[in-house]
Amino acid sequence: MNNVRAFIPILDWLPKYKKSYLRGDLLAGLTVGVMLVPQGMAYGLLAGLPPIYGLYASIIPLFLYSFFGTSRQLSVGPVALVSLLILAGVGQFAETGTEAFIGMAIATALIAGVIQILLGAFRLGFLINFLSHPVIAGFTSAAAFIIGLSQLKNLLGINIPRSNFIHEVIISTAQNIGDVHWPTVALGFGGIAFILILKRVNKAIPGALLAVIFSTAGVFFFGLQGHGVEIVKEVPRGLPPVSVPKINGPMVVQLLPLALTICLISFIESLAIAKTIEAMHKNYRVVPNQELIALGLTKIGGAFFHSYPTTGSFTRSAVNNDSGAKTGVSSMVSAVLIAITLLFLTPLFFYLPKAILASIIVVAVINLVDYKEAIHLWHKDRRDFMTMIVTFVATLTLGIQDGVFTGVILSLAFMVYRNSKPHISILGQLPGSRNYRNIDRFGSAIRQDEILIVRFDAQLYFGNATYFRESLESLVNKEGKELKLLILDASSIHDVDSSGVKTIEELLAFLQQRNVGLYISGAIGPVRDVLKKNGLVEKIGARNHFMFVHDAVEAYHKRQRTGEDDSWTADAVQANEEQ
Repeated sequence: MNNVRAFIPILDWLPKYKKSYLRGDLLAGLTVGVMLVPQGMAYGLLAGLPPIYGLYASIIPLFLYSFFGTSRQLSVGPVALVSLLILAGVGQFAETGTEAFIGMAIATALIAGVIQILLGAFRLGFLINFLSHPVIAGFTSAAAFIIGLSQLKNLLGINIPRSNFIHEVIISTAQNIGDVHWPTVALGFGGIAFILILKRVNKAIPGALLAVIFSTAGVFFFGLQGHGVEIVKEVPRGLPPVSVPKINGPMVVQLLPLALTICLISFIESLAIAKTIEAMHKNYRVVPNQELIALGLTKIGGAFFHSYPTTGSFTRSAVNNDSGAKTGVSSMVSAVLIAITLLFLTPLFFYLPKAILASIIVVAVINLVDYKEAIHLWHKDRRDFMTMIVTFVATLTLGIQDGVFTGVILSLAFMVYRNSKPHISILGQLPGSRNYRNIDRFGSAIRQDEILIVRFDAQLYFGNATYFRESLESLVNKEGKELKLLILDASSIHDVDSSGVKTIEELLAFLQQRNVGLYISGAIGPVRDVLKKNGLVEKIGARNHFMFVHDAVEAYHKRQRTGEDDSWTADAVQANEEQ
């Protein structure tokens, strides 16, 4: 039963549902639903789809997540970033708004959902860690610029060819700037100002919905559509039809890179939001692998109801939480409100100007530009700053998908570089204690005569084995003939592979030639097991392994006083000769 509850979390929280939760869930669900109506239509338009598809994506995914998600406040549905990815990715293979484009957008949801479920089922959620925060910040900031500029067509009322490259959009805008339609400009930028002002006055005011209502009424009463203002026109009434997504092998091959990108981005975005909100509550835990499964099911289930890919929305989730949502019931309420809208209210959107939908999108993506993170990284970590900037520039110039993959490759490259040259420190004894610390950080730490104590702060594997050996050999050479003993503080080495074993053997041979002994201190159990299995315990000498650095230092001095051979024991020399 516990396994079933882990897979279907609603079975865990619904039996514990309290009457006191209902008011908060109802209020939050209605508030988010009111937000979602204009946002859903705007994001559908951004994705290159008829606006109604944004509403289709706002029903079944919300219901499914409330059953299978582990966050009680996360609000899923259409979002700007995924909508842009659909526009950019599917737009390579079909004309926006066509049946082929719609079919491929829905198929992408199905493919991305299957990938997420597989990742969750095989507990591969950790792979998301390879997409670092600077990469995400750079990508989302660039995407915000691309999304904003992509709406210039609807904000200015001019013809701008669709493009994923910012320079092409800017050039096209400059070339057509003389054709600006001023009533459209007034509506679009007036809508942006109106929503931002209401947000500053009170975030609880549904600025986007009010902008939709007032602008639609204005177009209707003043006949602005007859003066060149583009409107949404006919919006189909009724719930989304149930159908099996049309998909085939060649389409899967075409859409797989896009689906993978959406899978990664949607999971990162949703998990970050869910974890942030989880920290405000103490009655549940967000489980990453179950989140993968839940998000995958929302995409797959949604695809059978004409939904394009969905994910968690930061804005709507924050509003959901702030409005008092306690459980997934709030998402169900939001979905019911969207369903009611589809059944009875879609004719009211006929005169809705596209400029207002564009203004809703622009306001939504303003916060995606993470300039604060860029400033923070510039002062704190220049390498991460460069990662963010390179990802930002790559996304702007190469396109959305290539920008993501550039960032991933850059993150991996920096990770490999950092792991290939880990921190190595020379240790000295703190006066009056048994503790040994980095002499560069602790000015009072005292070096031991004839002894070099080194700590290696990483696993010892093929990626840094050569650096390990060359660094230690260089330190030994620098010490000169006065050096009699090297103590390796292995307390920070959590693993040793075959290349690491070979490197230690090479270091032993190097030290033996110089008549320098080797002691090892602080090796943890798994590392000691590797050393023993490969015969290194015998080669180094069983008595030359210690729990603490101070024990090794005292043993050396004791052996010096008693005249014992402190560098190479008889069994160690014999073991080396046998090799």
